[in-house]
Amino acid sequence: MKNKRMDYILFFLTIVVSIFGIIMIYSASSIWAEFKFHDPFKYVKQQTLFFFLGLLVLLIASKFDLNLLKKKANLILGLSLIFLILVLIPGIGSIRNGSRSWFGIGGFGIQPSEFAKIGLIIYTSKYLAHNKKYMKDVKKGALPIFLVIAIFFLLIMLEPDFGTAMVITLTLVCLIFISGLKISFFIKLGLVGILGIVGLIIAAPYRLARIISFLNPWSDPLGSGYQIIQSLYAIGPGGLLGQGFMNSRQKHFYLPEPQTDFIFSIISEEFGFLGVIIVCTFFFIIFYRMIRIALKSNDLFSKYLAFGLAFGLLIQASLNLAVVVGLIPVTGVTLPFFSYGGSSLLVSMLSIGLVLNISRK
Repeated sequence: MKNKRMDYILFFLTIVVSIFGIIMIYSASSIWAEFKFHDPFKYVKQQTLFFFLGLLVLLIASKFDLNLLKKKANLILGLSLIFLILVLIPGIGSIRNGSRSWFGIGGFGIQPSEFAKIGLIIYTSKYLAHNKKYMKDVKKGALPIFLVIAIFFLLIMLEPDFGTAMVITLTLVCLIFISGLKISFFIKLGLVGILGIVGLIIAAPYRLARIISFLNPWSDPLGSGYQIIQSLYAIGPGGLLGQGFMNSRQKHFYLPEPQTDFIFSIISEEFGFLGVIIVCTFFFIIFYRMIRIALKSNDLFSKYLAFGLAFGLLIQASLNLAVVVGLIPVTGVTLPFFSYGGSSLLVSMLSIGLVLNISRK
């Protein structure tokens, strides 16, 4: 294949968004970090470290041999599976916010489910490229790959991490959908999925509490409805231009750990509707550039890989924004490039790096 220059618009936009995210992490976390660690820059320093590490990962991924990645897809999937099993073992995996979904390394935490998302996208892209002629046959084409997805879904649910499990499942369903599988199959799959979600909600009382708090946050304003109420209190006063940078009220111990899942609430409060438009525009352009690269790719594996990575970022961002504004129940999904979290940032940068690699061809 002829090598071209990578998509520099996507590259520089990723850098800009990541830096904006670091700035907002400082604004959102400085009060809490000063109180907890006596260092207002605690979270910013850690996120900046992961940003430079992520930039290195992005550059390596942008030049990595995609044929080798394709050949090692099964190995990558196997390693992802092993790490998801290991994290469930007490003494190996550590518990944070009620989920055993982390490997504790010093003061840092690595979330294997984030990297499993990339592993599954790579493996599914290879599978679809090799089995394109069978994909219209449910038993020969679709069933094997959905069994693989189901195994990973169950392992992540055992942590439990419903948000990440949903992001991965929706991403791969969208990827398989564009492979040409019959729509009737997805209708049946959707019905099964709804029944499964209802079962998961019934099986775990805290999920039912989240549903109730979503329908009526004021039914438990100091418990399950607290986060969404405080999030809406942040968004409401933002108005058109916001309260101004560093002027958020909700980060003063009202909205719990605002630098993570609910950082968009702080952006809305400090920059108003203008900030909302800017963030959404960033994600729209990133998604557009990734889809554009996918459509132009002549290699089937690369095409599916670019589509999968684009769907992954879009679905994760959409779920986070929907939670913050109260459209869906709280899922615990981070906002790519903005939320504090090393694993999330590394995986987002890796995704962009792989798509930039595809843009060279």
